Amino acid sequence: MIQTDTIKVIGWQKSGKISFLINQTAFSNWISGGENSIAGTLSVDYNLNYYNNGWSWDTNMIGSFGINKNSDSKFFKKIDDRIEINSLVGKKFVEKFSFSSFLNFKTQFARGFKYSNNEEGEEIRVERTRILSPAYIQLGVGIYWKENNDLWVNFAPIAGRLILANKKFTSGLELGEEYFGIPKGQNYRFELGASISAFYKFKVMENVILEQRVNLYSDYLNKADNIDVDYTLSAFMKINDYLSTSLIIQCIYDDNAIKRVQLREVFGLAFIVDIMEIPKIL
Repeated sequence: MIQTDTIKVIGWQKSGKISFLINQTAFSNWISGGENSIAGTLSVDYNLNYYNNGWSWDTNMIGSFGINKNSDSKFFKKIDDRIEINSLVGKKFVEKFSFSSFLNFKTQFARGFKYSNNEEGEEIRVERTRILSPAYIQLGVGIYWKENNDLWVNFAPIAGRLILANKKFTSGLELGEEYFGIPKGQNYRFELGASISAFYKFKVMENVILEQRVNLYSDYLNKADNIDVDYTLSAFMKINDYLSTSLIIQCIYDDNAIKRVQLREVFGLAFIVDIMEIPKIL
């Protein structure tokens, strides 16, 4: 590769990390009460970037799966489950601005359940989601502004979104009821709208890194003023080359799924390995 300036690198750039986040609590004769629990999350975040002659191709692949076990529950429960691929191709027309085309795909690895107690007080669960149920596929064209790999915004005024699901989850719906926006007996929903996505990574202070990702989507065909929001804040405080404390906060609003704000927060000790360094370690 040839360094052309402080921002652009001709050819391919690869980067990524594998992290294992763990948190645990334990009690013994603790007067004020509490329950033993242990949780772990394995995540992979990989980036592939290409630039040459005004053309750029940026791809980000994220996979994350985490489970939790509490002493008073017979089930292992998920605390994270995510597969996401973002790929964007741009052709520069002025400095830092490009015409763009993008693909976004989102689903999950494992089955998801809704938990409750039966009449006998026994904990039970009902399957609500699984891999490809739901799955989101989004395609669009627009304008891409990129300062560097750590700061960019993409605006797509024309973006189609396909939501897929197994008919197992829609065949038993009541009339007028929907599963992630998919009507009774169907296995997909098509939307046409506009999309904005952005990423910003920066150093807050020595050994503290903050990452922010946001995706906004408005469906022209149904309630255009009702915007879907997916925002993730990730903070990493480095202890040494392999250990850091991590805080992840994710906020989602999608009234096709639930007409309330979804919030997820995970904090713990993370073991992190740079994917590019794995061959050297081995």
